[in-house]
Amino acid sequence: MVQTRRRLLQTTGTVLATAALAGCNGTGEQAMGEDGETAIPAADLGIVAEWNAIRTRLRDPVILGHAEEYAAGASVLGDIFERFESASGENNAHERLEDTDEEHYEGFETALSDLRSALESDDLDAAHDAMKDADKHLRGAQTQLTSEETVKQLTALVMGVHIKDVDVLLATDALDDATLEYNKIGTKFQDKGLYDMIADADTDAADGVVDALDRAATAVEAGDKSEASDAGSEAFGAATQGLHAVASANVAGAAHMAALQGLGWDAAALSTIGGPSTDYAHAAALNLYRARAYDAHWVAANGDSDTAATMASDVFAHFEGARAHEALEEADHDAYETFESGLESLQTGIDEGDDSGIDDAVATIDENLRTGIDILAGGNAPLLQSGFFRARFEDAYERYQQGEADAAASIAEGLFGRFEANELEFHETLEDTSESLYETFEEEHLSALITADEDDDSNAVDTHHQGVLDTLLDFEAEHSAALASGAEAGYMAARGFDAAGIAALGEADRASTIVSGAFAHFEAGAAGYHEAIEEADAERYESFEAALGAVQTAADDGGDVYAKAKPFNDEAVASAYAITEAGGASEPAAAMMSDAFAHFEQAEVHEALEEADHDTYESFEAALESYLSGLESGSSDGAERYAAMARTGGFAVAGAVEAAPPVDAAGADGGEEDNEEADVEGGPNVVKGTPDDADHVVDMNAVAFDPESLTIQQGDTVAWTHAGGEAHSVSAYEDSIPEAASYWASGDFDSESAAREGWENGVGYVQSGQSYVRTFETTGTHEYFCIPHEAAGMEGKVIVE
Repeated sequence: MVQTRRRLLQTTGTVLATAALAGCNGTGEQAMGEDGETAIPAADLGIVAEWNAIRTRLRDPVILGHAEEYAAGASVLGDIFERFESASGENNAHERLEDTDEEHYEGFETALSDLRSALESDDLDAAHDAMKDADKHLRGAQTQLTSEETVKQLTALVMGVHIKDVDVLLATDALDDATLEYNKIGTKFQDKGLYDMIADADTDAADGVVDALDRAATAVEAGDKSEASDAGSEAFGAATQGLHAVASANVAGAAHMAALQGLGWDAAALSTIGGPSTDYAHAAALNLYRARAYDAHWVAANGDSDTAATMASDVFAHFEGARAHEALEEADHDAYETFESGLESLQTGIDEGDDSGIDDAVATIDENLRTGIDILAGGNAPLLQSGFFRARFEDAYERYQQGEADAAASIAEGLFGRFEANELEFHETLEDTSESLYETFEEEHLSALITADEDDDSNAVDTHHQGVLDTLLDFEAEHSAALASGAEAGYMAARGFDAAGIAALGEADRASTIVSGAFAHFEAGAAGYHEAIEEADAERYESFEAALGAVQTAADDGGDVYAKAKPFNDEAVASAYAITEAGGASEPAAAMMSDAFAHFEQAEVHEALEEADHDTYESFEAALESYLSGLESGSSDGAERYAAMARTGGFAVAGAVEAAPPVDAAGADGGEEDNEEADVEGGPNVVKGTPDDADHVVDMNAVAFDPESLTIQQGDTVAWTHAGGEAHSVSAYEDSIPEAASYWASGDFDSESAAREGWENGVGYVQSGQSYVRTFETTGTHEYFCIPHEAAGMEGKVIVE
């Protein structure tokens, strides 16, 4: 197979070295330098290289689609769009594309929108078409700033990175697709003239690409994924060798840094499949603190203020040493500080016997933990809300067993309200997952449970309490065991603390029953949690069961149940981390970046970057090391900074490090001041800050409203606050608001067409530090969108009841 392909390439006589790639647009003629090479302004070359990095990344969501990971692909695409929209600095990818060619800019964004729609529809053919269209527009813009021949050279490394994309297919055992991809890339390498272009300057490099691709395909056919991946790495290395042979030093260096950035994004894509990230485990840990705060509240309400105070202070102490501590602080500093303030207030309220103060403190704790959970867990937050609901329904049941039927009904009613408010997107996600489960939960059991509590009907309480728990467990089981485990880890730990609270109130028998029930639930599978721990870490599984057994023994023997519940809590939290870090494709993702590191150390661009700008060289290596270390521990958090430093490296070897977009101390792009528009305005309904009297706040992130769906009461006021990215609009879809409602939009327009035209004329902009505010009087569903980010799917709805 290898010889056949090489012989074909060497004997066809195809001479395409000077031909344009199919689909390249523009006629970007360039002046010639003294050495006879095309002279490209250094800053232009830097931005052209960044567009090349985007080109390498466009294939990631499509490859994930090949692996039947469409949701992960859509998520990666959302990241691509958000990074593009949020780009800052004079030479950022977004504005330079718009300035270079408006048609290519609009075509690129439209293609991204089409790609998103295709992934959401599981339409792989349409996804391929949209990806190719987006790439065509980036190539067209590259050609305008350089030349067709330079773009052809750049494409050699786009294809080189595409070879490593196949690792996603290997990680998901999509071996037929992997073989097909290796062969397709080999064919394109010939048909696009890349083999001839490289072979004219370095035959070994050209043959090296072909040979390695053939060996990779052969290895896949033999079921040897490791050998296939290694051969793919060799093909990538040969492609970079070939580029340095045919291109000028600055073009080759900038493209090489863009390719290294592309490998970083490939690793990030790999880390998204098969399981949740470490951030999800952080969110699961925060979710447990919510349940523990309510437990302290309950014990205090039953007169045991000493135990309640201890429980509250122990939450504080645990949080200070927890892995989730830094995660919450980085996710939302205000939420972190307010959560800690809420814990202090809870302790004070308990010490002073201030019932109202305790209520307020628990509400503050819950609200700010939810903020962190929403950020860290993202689309998986509804799973954690399910686990929290299960824990709270158990609290209600225990209150009922203690003769507090009214308190039980109040808890259930509160949960009903939170469900209807779509807190953490739980309501809509349950309904979207299964209409049957949704109806069983809400209509068959939840409403009936509240009535049973109010009527003090113990038989009905037993029936509907179990029905609620079972339905939510079935919802969790609809998802992966790793995701369900995050919810169940918190639920199990909460049951341990429930037993401790009951024991503290003198109900030893009931405490023992609670623990034995939790044990039985775990042994029955707990939506896959039992097996997930055992598979992730056998020692952790043993220590988890031992800790739960210690709680059982303490409850049976009348011992200190709370003292045993705390280490069991630690085991439950640790299990969540063990499961997430064992899941996904973190190992192949880490291996990819390890290979990238080894490649960089031996590559021509290593010395070129060090000579171009030593500080950038050191910062890039530090970012690479940090990213690799994170992947090895199951986190892809370092991807953004690594990409930013690779981008700066591209500008450095191009000769314009000072022109690179800014990089802040923590992430990718620094400073939001570049995103503010100079000659635009918001209009009469856009105000500074966020009004204190707003009933609801919707954050406008780079390309998304958060929450996307909001349920409110007639007469409520909503404030849409700029939280990230460029300026936004809040504009109603004229045909998707209640018939009796007046049209509404930032800028105060009377129609959708006027809002769109107004935006083009600089009116209706909500910028950093501003909010759009509206009070809703007309009931029904109001659907709306952001004009500049509509193509990215930035849409939302307000349901007025």
